[in-house]
Amino acid sequence: MEDSECANAQFLAWVKEWLDIARERNSKGVTAYRNAYESLKACPIAFEHPASLQQLKGFGPKLCERLEDKLKQYCQQNGLPMPEHPQVRKANERAQQEGGDAEARPKKKTRQPKAYVPAFRSGAYALILGLSHLPEDVSSSLTKTELIEAAQPHCDASFTTPVDTTKFYTAWSSMKTLVQKELVYERGRPLRRYALTDEGWAVAKRIKETAQWQDENRSNMQQGSNLRQQPPSITVEDEGLMPNVYEAVTTADEPSIYKNIVSDGPVVLEDEDLPTFTPIILSPGSFTVHLLLDVREVRAKTDRDYMQEELVKQGVKPIMRSLEVGDVQWIAKCHDPSLLSRHGAEGDEIVLDWIVERKRLDDLIGSIKDGRFHEQKFRLNRAGVKKVVYLIEEISMDSAAYQRYEEAVQSAIASTQVVNGYFVKRTQKIDDTIKYLAKLTAMLKRTYEKKQLLVIPTKVITAQNYSRLIQHLREKEPSVGYYVTYPAFASLASKSETMTLRDIFLKMLMTTKGLTGERALEIQRRWKTPHDFVKAFHACGTDEQGKKRKKELVCSDLSHLIGRKKISRPLSHKIAEVWGDA
Repeated sequence: MEDSECANAQFLAWVKEWLDIARERNSKGVTAYRNAYESLKACPIAFEHPASLQQLKGFGPKLCERLEDKLKQYCQQNGLPMPEHPQVRKANERAQQEGGDAEARPKKKTRQPKAYVPAFRSGAYALILGLSHLPEDVSSSLTKTELIEAAQPHCDASFTTPVDTTKFYTAWSSMKTLVQKELVYERGRPLRRYALTDEGWAVAKRIKETAQWQDENRSNMQQGSNLRQQPPSITVEDEGLMPNVYEAVTTADEPSIYKNIVSDGPVVLEDEDLPTFTPIILSPGSFTVHLLLDVREVRAKTDRDYMQEELVKQGVKPIMRSLEVGDVQWIAKCHDPSLLSRHGAEGDEIVLDWIVERKRLDDLIGSIKDGRFHEQKFRLNRAGVKKVVYLIEEISMDSAAYQRYEEAVQSAIASTQVVNGYFVKRTQKIDDTIKYLAKLTAMLKRTYEKKQLLVIPTKVITAQNYSRLIQHLREKEPSVGYYVTYPAFASLASKSETMTLRDIFLKMLMTTKGLTGERALEIQRRWKTPHDFVKAFHACGTDEQGKKRKKELVCSDLSHLIGRKKISRPLSHKIAEVWGDA
């Protein structure tokens, strides 16, 4: 039977439309819509109001409400009267039968279910607003990391760190509720992606109609316009500014100012393609060393300035910034603000070769569970900083909860030390962290302030050549340090989406289980690009002997490797399956 011949053709057309959308999005609603579509198409009875459809298979209160909204819209657009709700019609019929007595009695109000709107600045509220940044009619979605970044400004609680250190619940826990309520659908494995369902979009619109959201949005817009008129960064001498002003100015302005200072540039495959340059020389005594502290480094939501204030007590006045990479950095600040500009560079700050990534133990466990741990280390590697300190605060946790992840934590720490070559520092609490940072700052001041610094002119740096250029300079002159300006470093770090071909190739390789970063690097050294790698497999041939050669290609070509870098025969077979179709 054709859809147009159905007794409820209009209702069927709407259900079919939603079924098609669910299929496109590969959402869980496909089965429900299919059942509803098939039972409605087979039903010979004509229904006036969608509420009557609940007697059919696949039709629940939610779907009937959606159809009712659609019918109201249809009637308004076409100038038709809205059919009476079956319950209202029955009540009217009873009233007529009972006569005058019924008229004297007050009508019982039918209790309407309250439309769901999550609490203001709660986890669910923020997640829905974060997903509402996507275009409604396009089947696009966000990963967990992307969604947290979009949602965090709308939420008071953290999406990564629990408020109560004895529990693992964060604002992200609200996602389970949203999925259960069918406001958000998730898809994809192992990397989950999230998007709003039609009901989710309706909730997002209701949120944006609330006075609280409108007031907050209005104040944010006013704050943004005021901040654009303020200077881009805060110098050490600006002692009159309060901590929240530091945070507001730097967070709002720095990314937009620095992002385009360094261009993307062409892909660089060989050292011969690297630029030559004359470094800018900073003499000893022409600068002082200062600590940069990320504005998001807090002890607790209610005590945001603790780290900053305690560092000052230790004799270190931090410069507060929204850092693109890491939580603590050190810079050399020129006494002459125009020194660098006279030599073709920008700003008056040079990034030194030290960076600290601070992790509370509970946050470390959370990042291991959701994959942020490897992504953050990847960003640290790309930053090109020589000395990376991975600082872990071993706060008190529920012992049973910790034991479940103890092995994963120890493994992560070992790989951070051995594979990445980072120095792992453990502290018992935040006060120990502050003392360590103060001592490290004093040591760096003694080391660098009596040294000559060589600065790479920004004009020769691109997002594509930076990592290779720094690596080449360190291999060529291991005893000499080369540095970049802070604006150039921030620009490079902000281009996290502008990955080099080498980065993409390494990430592709590491999706194969057992292929560690060290092994991936060895493969990339042998075959520079994905094209070279695939070409090598093609050259093996397609017959049975060719398939055998493909399986042995990686382990035989890299047979000289030993220890952790060695590629076993089973791993070589796995790689051949992915890259060589063996």
